[in-house]
Order: sequence, then structure tokens, then C-alpha cells
Amino acid sequence: MMVNLEKVQEWITLFIESLCGKQAYLDRLDSFIGDGDHGMNMAHGAVALRRTFEQDPPQSVEELLRRTGMTLISNVGGTAGALYGSAFLEMAKASQTSDDLGKILEAGLGGIQKIGKAEASEKTMVDVWLPVIAAVETKQLTAEKIEAAVASTKDIQATKGRASYLGAGSHGHVDPGAASSGYLFQAMMDGGVYDG
Repeated sequence: MMVNLEKVQEWITLFIESLCGKQAYLDRLDSFIGDGDHGMNMAHGAVALRRTFEQDPPQSVEELLRRTGMTLISNVGGTAGALYGSAFLEMAKASQTSDDLGKILEAGLGGIQKIGKAEASEKTMVDVWLPVIAAVETKQLTAEKIEAAVASTKDIQATKGRASYLGAGSHGHVDPGAASSGYLFQAMMDGGVYDG
């Protein structure tokens, strides 16, 4: 699975469309265990991404990923902007020396964990990134595996972020960051970046 500019552009375009289309759903998820604004924040970042790329199309995978990270950091409120922004900035760095999707995604996960300090089973976006990367590296990623990873956060008690204040009350709700990560990886598949 070699990464190229055309496919990564399609990936980010589809991610932008998902975030704008799923804003209300992501806000609803966040209303149970957070501030209720994850969808609004991510959609705001998505609109900024669309605008910046329409005005000045990137000329390389590294530039596209780097500018995506910088735009999300600047335009997405809350922790999500820092987490997604760091992920894309680290993916941009990795893309300078590799076009291997698994290695690029691993770098993105490293950026998320550097900022959020999250590990597996803490009800965060990491609970989606880890199994998705494993499935990419074994060429076994499917839409069903992405959905299952997102759904798995429903039964985890949060130990990170605002949701952790709820304790056992965080049970029974899908993590909004996990849900938006699910859209990211579904867009990756639909855009042809991952082709099995």
C-alpha cells in the first residue's frame, strides 16, 4: 500500500465531507461524555481545510499532510485539534522518508499518544487507531473492523479527558473521538489509500 498525492487528496476530501455530514451525530455523542461540541469543532476544521486546499492545492503528500495538521490545530477547538493536528504533522514527517501506509499511520498514532498520553482500552481515539493500524499492516482492514473498533469504546470506562470525570457513567457511550477516527479510516478506504 503505497501512498500517493492523488489518493491522499481523495482521502482528506472524503474525511471533510464526513465531518460536515456527521456534525450533529458527533455532537450528540459528545453531549453524553464531553462538552457536546466535538462535531462542531471538527466540522469547523473541515471547512477550513476545504478552503485552504481550494485556494492553494498542495503539491506533495508531505505538504498535504502537514497543512492538514496545521489547519486542524488552528481551527479545531478543544483537545481534538491538538490530537488530530499532531497526528497529521507526524504523518507528514514520516511521509518524507516512506510511502508505506502502515508506517505513516504508526507515526500519526505516535503523535496522538505524545499529546494525549492514552493507551489501549481508555476510551479514546487510540482504541480505533491501534486495531486499524494492525489490520493495515496485515492487509486485513475492512469497514466492519473499523466499525467494530469504534463500537468497542462503548463498553470502556473512560480514564482520560473530560469523560473520565464521569467514572462508571461513561459506560454505554461511544467515544466521539473514536467515532471521528472511524470516519477518517473509512475515508482512507473509500479514497483508495488502503487497497488491501
